[in-house]
Amino acid sequence: MQIEDIVIETEEIQLDQFLKWAGVLQSGGEVKMLIEDRRIKRNGETESARRRKLHPGDVVEIEGMGAWRVTKE
Repeated sequence: MQIEDIVIETEEIQLDQFLKWAGVLQSGGEVKMLIEDRRIKRNGETESARRRKLHPGDVVEIEGMGAWRVTKE
């Protein structure tokens, strides 16, 4: 699986904000729906909170869409 690095300018970012920043999803509602369907994983674990704080090094994977790594400038 190819993991795309996404650079953030802060020390942490919420999951829903990260996926919008990366251009993966358009709204928090989409994030909520994918979490309810158990399609989002953070560092290999199924995610249950759309406002989960992500830090550099965390990897977010959405089943059928791809994977993204949080990186810092």
